[in-house]
Amino acid sequence: MELKSTRRIVTGHDAKGKAVALSDEPVKAIQRSAGGNGMTLLWVTSESPADLSSSADRAQTKVGVPPPDSGTIFRIVDFAPTPTGGYGAVDHHQILRNMGIDPATQGYTRHENTHRTRTIDYALVLEGEIDMLLDDTEVHVKAGDMLVQQGTNHAWVNNSGKPCRIAFILIDGKMPPAWEQGWKP
Repeated sequence: MELKSTRRIVTGHDAKGKAVALSDEPVKAIQRSAGGNGMTLLWVTSESPADLSSSADRAQTKVGVPPPDSGTIFRIVDFAPTPTGGYGAVDHHQILRNMGIDPATQGYTRHENTHRTRTIDYALVLEGEIDMLLDDTEVHVKAGDMLVQQGTNHAWVNNSGKPCRIAFILIDGKMPPAWEQGWKP
């Protein structure tokens, strides 16, 4: 799958407090997984409320899938079509560690890419279509659909035969009571 660049414009203030574009440039996607998925990191915050005074490129922050504590992540993920016959044998715990997720924080595993984060996720499907697997159900989404995930177990499976591009905004949240009780379906 060809990885795309995304034009990213970052605004801020000059020395006199005037609103300016600090940068306006393409950001290259990087290959994120052996399956060919691409990821474009656009911005990261590590505090709430967010610090609006920095001119640093916060997309250079090293992160996994979840944002820093009290922070946010804005990224685009390009999901490659799932290969016919799946991926073969995989190490689910290693996949989670590669995502920056502690396997001990996870619940039920329906699929090798099943994970959950302690976040509210806003997902905007930009191109293509994909299935979001939940514990016992799945939701088919396509370009133009918007999702709000509240710390749920899920996996993305692209059975469409074409790439799917989704913009994600993840906001750190509080652990749901079900997680604290060791919930498993």
